[in-house]
Amino acid sequence: MKAVLARTLGPPENLEIADIPVPEPGPGEVRVDLRAAALNFFDTLIIQGKYQVKPELPFSPGAEFCGVIAALGPGVEGWQIGERVSGYCGYNGAREAVIASAERLARVPDGLSDEKAAGLQVTYGTTIHALVDRAQIRKGETLVVLGAAGGTGIAAVEVGKALGARVIACASSPEKLAFARQCGADEVVDYAQENLRERLRDLTDGKGVDVLYDPVGGDLAEPAVRSMGWGGRYLVIGFAAGEIPRIPINLLLLKGCDIRGVFWGAYCKRDPRGQAAHMERLLQWAADGVISAHVDKVFPLDETPQALAYIAARKALGKIVVTP
Repeated sequence: MKAVLARTLGPPENLEIADIPVPEPGPGEVRVDLRAAALNFFDTLIIQGKYQVKPELPFSPGAEFCGVIAALGPGVEGWQIGERVSGYCGYNGAREAVIASAERLARVPDGLSDEKAAGLQVTYGTTIHALVDRAQIRKGETLVVLGAAGGTGIAAVEVGKALGARVIACASSPEKLAFARQCGADEVVDYAQENLRERLRDLTDGKGVDVLYDPVGGDLAEPAVRSMGWGGRYLVIGFAAGEIPRIPINLLLLKGCDIRGVFWGAYCKRDPRGQAAHMERLLQWAADGVISAHVDKVFPLDETPQALAYIAARKALGKIVVTP
């Protein structure tokens, strides 16, 4: 079968297209014939050895997918060959066939495209865990989303709206903010042109932010924390800016607010049933049009290096998907 391989660590152009043997699923695993695999920002890091997960070489990028079950490993129950599923594999998704744990699969509803179903696991899965489990967000609360036009950011805008929040989307260009509004944001802030702290104070009538969703980090983190309201919850999602911020913890005392980490991968291992329930909810929302599961571009599997370069250049508005 065809696979996109990182034989050495480096930029997307180092990836190779190769033929490898079709794998057999082990105990508790299934083999899925790929219809679509979604890429994420962390894929641009993992191929360079800059991510916390460091697979043994060679490996393929791609953590999430949609396809059809082709083989069942020993001990797998509740699944049948031929079922259409979405799933999470961590890496090795950019291949014509994917091996995944049966626990990490979800049935795809009729009417939902393969491309949209492929891209729900990581960004939307992270987001619903963040907002429901970590923030316990309540209807009517104000949710601020940094990096609101990327895959994770748009997921936060849409899931926040679905949960009844007032959503303020923050991004770095008018184009990105227009896209966030298209996806349901109530207000927008251009932090490349506006003072983030002052603008958030104005938009919350001086009360501060209830929940802040931050996949960016870097220089935006401290002014964002300073924008929190009493009892607010600041969600640490990731560090797309590249720099892990240092926050003066006296701000937490003065504002009576929390900083809460969101480690979706660990959550899935610790609570697979909770994750399965979240995915069932998200897939049905997507099928019903409650969330758009927006796909920006679809690349052929052979063009995975170009797809990752597109993400690394921060051009993506929503999900990037590759198909065999």
